[in-house]
Amino acid sequence: MMQPRVPVDKLAEARALVSPFPDSLEMLAKGRALYEGKGTCMNCHGQSGAGDGPVAASLNPAPRNFHQHGFWRHRTEGEIFWVIKYGSPGTSMIGFGEQLTDDEIWAIIQYERSFSGGHGPRHGMGPRHGTDGTGSGCCAGQDQNP
Repeated sequence: MMQPRVPVDKLAEARALVSPFPDSLEMLAKGRALYEGKGTCMNCHGQSGAGDGPVAASLNPAPRNFHQHGFWRHRTEGEIFWVIKYGSPGTSMIGFGEQLTDDEIWAIIQYERSFSGGHGPRHGMGPRHGTDGTGSGCCAGQDQNP
């Protein structure tokens, strides 16, 4: 089962976060520029979001591959926002809250969603909550990265 990367005591708060921006070509372009530039996302996650950036081989666990559908099925955009802003404990994903504004983080998320193949927030997917709030086991064993 894919475990949340947000601490349990912050999970409800993170899942309640929703982007204030509608999907748009302008926001997508802004997100791409930030992903490839100021946000430095490309260094780890790669130009195409496949988790194969120039420093990826030196990271354990490997960076998130945004093409894996399991990730988009089990994460809300609020959880993704939280991880970009504060980091992902137990991984090399640092928090970027000091370098990026909230608006910039939302733009990056919109761009990262372009790698999802139509899955994920705003595409009818997202976490399926079990009684413990951790999500369902539909994709057990898949995609355990940050």
